[in-house]
Amino acid sequence: MIDVQSQPDGRKIEIDKVGVKGLRYPIVVLDRRNREQSTVARVNMYVRLPHRFRGTHMSRFLEILNEVRGRISIKNMQGILHTMQRALDSEEAHLELRFPYFIEKEAPVSRSKSLMEYTSLFAASVREGEGMDFVLGVDVPVHTLCPCSKEISDFGGHNQRSMVRVRVRFRDFVWIEDLVELVERSGSAAIYPLLKRSDEKYVTEQAYQNPCFVEDVVRNAAGSLEGMPEVTWFSVESENEESIHSHAAYAYLERERVEGPDGAFRSPSGRARIKNTL
Repeated sequence: MIDVQSQPDGRKIEIDKVGVKGLRYPIVVLDRRNREQSTVARVNMYVRLPHRFRGTHMSRFLEILNEVRGRISIKNMQGILHTMQRALDSEEAHLELRFPYFIEKEAPVSRSKSLMEYTSLFAASVREGEGMDFVLGVDVPVHTLCPCSKEISDFGGHNQRSMVRVRVRFRDFVWIEDLVELVERSGSAAIYPLLKRSDEKYVTEQAYQNPCFVEDVVRNAAGSLEGMPEVTWFSVESENEESIHSHAAYAYLERERVEGPDGAFRSPSGRARIKNTL
């Protein structure tokens, strides 16, 4: 049969990423408490398409994914990416997995236990002649109470749920749970799936005693991430779903570790970068 995808293309334009997106697939990831956790990921698989090819072979992405039978981890992602390069004759390959990850949480007073879902991310890429670039991410909701509202009001202060998104590169292993715990300490209070009345009282009062602007949240998280020797790069963004405004409040920062005796962090460009949030 005629292989249309492999036919030459005369426009001589390479495509940065081509492949399959939004594929739902069962995977097994490492769990700090239970060793492993089964979940379902939304998978994106791409390669760089050389200008000489009209198209790529989409079915090969699925064949490669089926070969690992859902057992995808940081340890074998580089092998999967190299297989994509060879099978699709490409210099670059990219693999992204976004999946729900569940952690058992204990309420602060009643000690009631329940499962909390956190959206997590594996994003890996390889290029010809280079090692794998891997980013671990997790989205963590936290509770914040506005310091300004507390200061100017006779009673209370307005509250909101904030979604904090952390992405890290690292040289030694980092658990998803470590990032979740770090972020939950960065807001006014943690969020729980199950709370009794005694727990609600505790969380409400904790937030009132620890008001945080959206700027405070990202700075608190950044300070903790800089204290993790295994982290070499990170980004933190926080979006507050404001309870008394029609808009959301937003803050973002990105830092990389500078090689040297002090291992200090700085903005990747040497100054604050502008991130497109649209």
